[in-house]
Amino acid sequence: MTQASALLSLYRRIERAIVPVALLIGWEIFSRSGVLPPALLPAPSQVLLAWADWVFATDGNTQTYSGKWIQDVAASASRVFAGFAISTLLGVGIGMAIGWSRTVERLIEPVLQILRPVPPVSWIPLAIIWFGIANKPAIFLVFLGSFFPVLLSTIHGVKTCDRNLLRAGAMAGGTPGKLLRHIVFPAALPSIFSGLRIAIGSAWMLTVTAEMVAVKSGVGYVLWDSYYFLRYDIVIAAMVSIGLLGFLSDLAIKLLAGRVLRWQRGSTLQAKEV
Repeated sequence: MTQASALLSLYRRIERAIVPVALLIGWEIFSRSGVLPPALLPAPSQVLLAWADWVFATDGNTQTYSGKWIQDVAASASRVFAGFAISTLLGVGIGMAIGWSRTVERLIEPVLQILRPVPPVSWIPLAIIWFGIANKPAIFLVFLGSFFPVLLSTIHGVKTCDRNLLRAGAMAGGTPGKLLRHIVFPAALPSIFSGLRIAIGSAWMLTVTAEMVAVKSGVGYVLWDSYYFLRYDIVIAAMVSIGLLGFLSDLAIKLLAGRVLRWQRGSTLQAKEV
């Protein structure tokens, strides 16, 4: 790496930090200006102290939450990834079937399109009745929230598959099963990964919503419980934690997509060169 490219890389990293740092400084100044009581809008430094105790049990200022951040994150993450995994399996499977078969599309899609506009949070009463106060209602809500982005993205990917590739595969003796496995599914993967990235964000939002109402553990539960005790520094720390976890989950899917779709990156570069 030349000195010029190293300086350019450093500049880009600094450039990305300008807006977040400016927001934090402005927030700190405003919180300490006395316009609002400090208890209503904790300064970033106060939030950081509460978050540090929540994670590392530094001074016990978060009381019952002290040192339990890992446990809370693990509880939330288990619900997110359980519901997300179920929605991925069913969303991709049903989406492939609907996109490939007009008969399946006529049979299933009307019911799914009726259910799709129903907000997942409206299922909370039924989820509690069916599953009780435990992990299952949260997993169910996460599944509902992340299923439709995966489903619709998969359908779109299948329907936009290049028909010339299908004709070529059929002429080479490919059966419908082989065409689906070796042509349609790889062609649909870019759309599927786009749906997965939308779905993982929805999954985190829904698990926090479920933990506020139907579960007694996790980051969402800490957020709601600390609100009752007027600990808004912990509330904000929980919000930041959720954002960070969602960002890392999305980054993991993005990196996986980059590995799986290496062929797409190569074709894109060739197209640019042409």
